[in-house]
Amino acid sequence: MAYPLLTNCPVCSESLKITKLQCGHCQTTIENEFEASKLSALGQEQLHFIETFLKCRGNIREVEKELGISYPTVRGKLDDIISILGYNVQKKPGVDKKKIVGLLEKGDITAEEAIRLLKEGEAE
Repeated sequence: MAYPLLTNCPVCSESLKITKLQCGHCQTTIENEFEASKLSALGQEQLHFIETFLKCRGNIREVEKELGISYPTVRGKLDDIISILGYNVQKKPGVDKKKIVGLLEKGDITAEEAIRLLKEGEAE
């Protein structure tokens, strides 16, 4: 039985080094210091999420349906994974609903434009 690759020490939580590889067929052993992929830092649930995301070709609405979670939850999981992989997550500012309603009341935008702006804000 194979176990998932540990990336952090269970005692002190520091990063572990991969120092030994062995062939399961001929038992050849190679010892050195090896680098793990950034993806090895992800847990099983996060890897499942990434697989689903790729299977859905990055379509967040499809991921929503496949996993039975809300759009904001999908975005949150993506942000968490992006952060774990070492990249900055740039949060988009929320929609100012009062400003949109004010523009609509003044006649500066149409009802259709207001609806579009509000929906875009929900999708972020």
